[in-house]
Amino acid sequence: MKAAWLLLVAFAVVAQADDARRSGRDTMSAALRTLQADASQHPAQLALALGRDLWGQGPKSCASCHGEPEQLQGVATRYPAFNDGLLNLPGRIQRCRVRHQRQPAWAPEAEPLLALTALVAQQSRGLPLAPPRGAELDAAAAQGQRLYTTRVGALNLSCAQCHDERAGQRLGGSTIPQGHVDDYPVYRLEWQQLGSLQRRLRGCYSGVRATVPEWNSGELLALEVHLARRTAGMAMQPPGVRP
Repeated sequence: MKAAWLLLVAFAVVAQADDARRSGRDTMSAALRTLQADASQHPAQLALALGRDLWGQGPKSCASCHGEPEQLQGVATRYPAFNDGLLNLPGRIQRCRVRHQRQPAWAPEAEPLLALTALVAQQSRGLPLAPPRGAELDAAAAQGQRLYTTRVGALNLSCAQCHDERAGQRLGGSTIPQGHVDDYPVYRLEWQQLGSLQRRLRGCYSGVRATVPEWNSGELLALEVHLARRTAGMAMQPPGVRP
């Protein structure tokens, strides 16, 4: 299995050599790129430490089923997925908590949920994002693509107008990224904490003065599927750091 992953990574590196796509981390300053790459300096270290503490807690802990977090190498590359419903990685963790640990679900963006999401995602650093296929996921991806290209809000803007047409330009002093999802969850300096992709998406809806979808709504999950496919093959480096 490990050899197969190494081969997949090698193919991804070759493919990206001529790939016009760029991760958001590639548009950051050298200092921020170093901050993200250096485990000793990464601002999400406290969250990752909390995730490791939570991993072994409780009579039916994450560790009792999955072993050490390192055993989940590659898992984060395969989300969103369809398994008795559409699930992103935080949603999968929530399902485990409710169904298997018999604990109440955490609120969206709860610190422990983000900590465990970051810990699991971290195990896929360096691996290419490889979202799964299937009829349900194909339908969600199509919906997500429509949402991505549809103008919304008082500013009458779509995701594509910023992250496709104007990627690389400046907005409010920052470079507009291409909008890939290879590093989520991310620690945003603006937030001073970790945040999920859905938090970023909801922030974009708010920024264009549109109605903000509810957490884990069909719209947000569909956008996540489309964005994952748009990012497929790019090497992951979660948790990310962003301005």
